[in-house]
Amino acid sequence: MMNKDKLKKKVIEAIDNHAEDIIEIGDHIWGNPELGYKEYKTAEFVESKYKEYGWTFENKIALTGSKAYLKKPGPRPTVGINGDLDAVRTLDHPECDPTTGAVHACGHCAQIASMLGAGIGLTASGVIDKLDGNVTLQAVPAEEYLEIGWRNTLREKGTIEYFGGKQEFIRLGKYDDVDIIFQSHTATEPYLKGKLGVGGTLNGFIGKMVRYIGLESHAGAAPHQGINALNAALLGLMGIHAQRETFKEEDTIRVHPIITKGGEITNNVPADVRIETYVRGKTIDAIVDANKKVNRALQAGADAVGAQVEINDVPGYMPWRQNPGLVELLQKNCELLVGAENVVERGHATASNDGGDISGMIPAASFMMGGASGVGHGRDFTISDKEFSYVIPSKVFAMTCVDLLYDNATIAKKIIEGYEPSIPRKPDEYNKFWHKIID
Repeated sequence: MMNKDKLKKKVIEAIDNHAEDIIEIGDHIWGNPELGYKEYKTAEFVESKYKEYGWTFENKIALTGSKAYLKKPGPRPTVGINGDLDAVRTLDHPECDPTTGAVHACGHCAQIASMLGAGIGLTASGVIDKLDGNVTLQAVPAEEYLEIGWRNTLREKGTIEYFGGKQEFIRLGKYDDVDIIFQSHTATEPYLKGKLGVGGTLNGFIGKMVRYIGLESHAGAAPHQGINALNAALLGLMGIHAQRETFKEEDTIRVHPIITKGGEITNNVPADVRIETYVRGKTIDAIVDANKKVNRALQAGADAVGAQVEINDVPGYMPWRQNPGLVELLQKNCELLVGAENVVERGHATASNDGGDISGMIPAASFMMGGASGVGHGRDFTISDKEFSYVIPSKVFAMTCVDLLYDNATIAKKIIEGYEPSIPRKPDEYNKFWHKIID
């Protein structure tokens, strides 16, 4: 048997030989941004790469998602690599889609490029056939929790149940044969410039759709005959602000609402006002506690002016947790590639990711690459170092798959056996789990 270091060397050589292809993948996706559950062009492009490299795959999962197997389906344990298909909406970005405002200011183009790049390295080198187990690539829609109202119409039609793509993959059983999961993300913080970040945790959240219902009347001639739903909403938002000092620092609560509808016409007392928001926190208990306070404040706004309020809580994302054994493997491979001085151990961050739900079911880990510049989700975000964003992460993924599946998959089996899930994996039990939180 070829030793593990030689297998890794073969994988690295294969990725280097295909580096231009991997960069072209990232650039193509950057140039064709699409919003969640609408990533049809991106999905077709990713699937063309599956075909090009001869991988077995299934598509149209949760509308636009897909899953490829580097070997024929069957061998276990299976290591999965996630990549997100969707973009965000940043209307002032110079490279956004002029119609939709979509742009990859989240860096998901790098995720897909490195996911496919890892698959290319493992198969083009022939190394995948020398490993015990399998590797799957999940191209997942709708990681960015956007357009909540529109996604709710999909849910009402029965098209989806969850607003996040990985949650839909769970519901549809597409992680049932995956035993370990990896993912990655770009970062633009100054300390990650030219560096890789490993470890760390993320907030989870509950999603919220709020509707204030008042009574329309002539805003100039007879405002006393109306009930101002916008005033109710503003009072509700001020009530949330008044709660902020009660949120404990260690819970890292974040509440950031937007008004998506402020009324109908200027000359009417607003009678229909809509708000979307998240209530984020470090733990489930902290999220639930903060959410009760937010709901109380929203209700108080309605009561103050005699309006009605409808508060619809929907599943958001669970807090993201990482398996220490997987993080250790990622860190070692990152250090081999870029040097220990360029690998940063990350702490807790207050953003969220739909991979949090998966991390409660199977061992999971991720890393961040500092090959981007500008502000994340901002008008100046760009991929500034394509080697660092696309090619090096491909190597990290592939090398870690070798570690896990080498020599009868000894390391993978040890990590799987030592893992204790906190979230049920069966779709019906998973659904009940979420509804206990939001109901």
